[in-house]
Amino acid sequence: MENISDSSPSQKLVMIVDDDESVRELLEFIVKKEGFKVETAKDGEEALKKARQVTPDLILLDLMLPKYGGFEILRELQIEDTLSIPIIIITGRYTDRSTSDMIKQEANVKDFLEKPVKPAVLASLIHKILKTQPPQTRPS
Repeated sequence: MENISDSSPSQKLVMIVDDDESVRELLEFIVKKEGFKVETAKDGEEALKKARQVTPDLILLDLMLPKYGGFEILRELQIEDTLSIPIIIITGRYTDRSTSDMIKQEANVKDFLEKPVKPAVLASLIHKILKTQPPQTRPS
C-alpha cells in the first residue's frame, strides 16, 4: 500500500519554463488543475536560478528560450542538486525523430511533447512520472 502523502499532487512542485506567456499560463492552469504547486520561469536564466532555489519535483521545459536554449539548461540541470529532477520537454518546433530520440536519451529527460500540448496527455504524464493520483472528480 502506497503512503497517501506520496501520491498527493499538493505535495509536489512543478516548474514551468516557457517564454510564451500564453503557453505558460495554459500549462500552469493544467498543472494547478491537477492539484500540483507551480513555479514558473520565462527564460533559461530564471529557470536555472529557480530550479536551484526551490528544487521542483518536475520541470516542463520549452526548448526554444531566450538567454539559454533548452539544451544548455538540460546540461546545466544535470549537475549536482538538480540532477535528479525529471524533465518533460515541450517544444513548438517540429523535431525530427532522431533529434527527439537524442533528447530523450538525456539522463533527466522523461518525455518529449510537441505543442500544442493536449491537457489530458500532459496531466497523465505528470502523474505517471511523479507517481501521484489525479484529484478525484467529485460528482456535482
